Amino acid sequence: MMFKLIAKTYAGFEEIVAEELQDLGAQEVVPGFRAVTFQGDLALIYRANLHSRYSLRILKELATFPAANEQQLYDGVASINWSQYMTSDDTLAVDAALTKSNLNHSQYAALKTKDAIVDQFRAATGSRPSVDLDRPTLRIHVYIHENVAAVSLDTSGSSLHKRGYRVHQGGAPLSEVLAAGMLKISGWDKTTPLMDPFCGSGTLLIEAALMSGNIAPGIFREYFGFKQWKDFDKSLWEQLVAAARQQETPTSIPEITGLDIAFRAVTFARENVAEAGFSDKIRIHCSSFMDFKPSMDHPWFIISNPPYGERIVPEDLFALFKDIGNTFKRSYPGCTAWLLSGSREAEKSVGLKPSKRIPLWNGPIECKFLKFELYSGSKRGSPQTVIV
Repeated sequence: MMFKLIAKTYAGFEEIVAEELQDLGAQEVVPGFRAVTFQGDLALIYRANLHSRYSLRILKELATFPAANEQQLYDGVASINWSQYMTSDDTLAVDAALTKSNLNHSQYAALKTKDAIVDQFRAATGSRPSVDLDRPTLRIHVYIHENVAAVSLDTSGSSLHKRGYRVHQGGAPLSEVLAAGMLKISGWDKTTPLMDPFCGSGTLLIEAALMSGNIAPGIFREYFGFKQWKDFDKSLWEQLVAAARQQETPTSIPEITGLDIAFRAVTFARENVAEAGFSDKIRIHCSSFMDFKPSMDHPWFIISNPPYGERIVPEDLFALFKDIGNTFKRSYPGCTAWLLSGSREAEKSVGLKPSKRIPLWNGPIECKFLKFELYSGSKRGSPQTVIV
């Protein structure tokens, strides 16, 4: 049986999610805004949750109907036979999102959806499912756009950025999905040695190892929403996990190095790396980027999310980015570097003109993902000319 499915993702990631889903066998793949719709069977639902690096959730659409007011929403939800998916002894949670809707409060829309479901069970059985916001039997997603509601089951259960390897997250951690998307967008070939000079809790390093080792990002994760469903096919799931394990190529992981000046961050990163099983693949040093002496036997691919924002004063921020630019020019000729920056002024302090500026969102912060091609000496007419 084929289902209409939706992969939720970050703005700017729609095309890479579409490409990924096609590689997994999805049909009728259509990128939208922060979402990709596609067709697939039960096996594809499982594979997408296990293998997708760039999706936040995989939704299975149940019904669409007019919802110009609360009564239409209630009636539309009530028209679905919920006993196909759960019993009155099970639990549920409802998430709602609204755009261009007469209904103007998402929590109220979620409440009306929940009421329609529990009223259906109460009328049929005399009892009703209870609410569990953490790990319900069914997590239901309602999206109302231009007064049309789409009701879906959240097959993931919780955001797919929660891979399962992170035992410590430190301050302002980078989302695993955002980190994987940055690596994909950067064009890293998965063989060039990679460095994150501001590695924090190590997310970019671990995602790079997963990608280069062909290791499914969901392989560490125990909880998926579909595992709570009445029709969960345990045998099929175990076959897909076994197939994913057989495809792993850990020997193909290149040299991966992380730096951080904070001992606490280095400790957290090393523990996360160990949890992911990469202690012999990823090296982390407690050092500033400016003081680190890299081996230049090969070019480095540098990718990082350096500090920016409210917890560092502007003068220090500008000085840091100036030091980054000077270190690029002094110590990394012939290399490629990408930085995620949430400050236009800090970006200017690097003193190098980026050859690419790609808009990305890091949580609520609008950022630019900047590419610097670090030529040896000067290169007249190149986009990497030093700003004087």
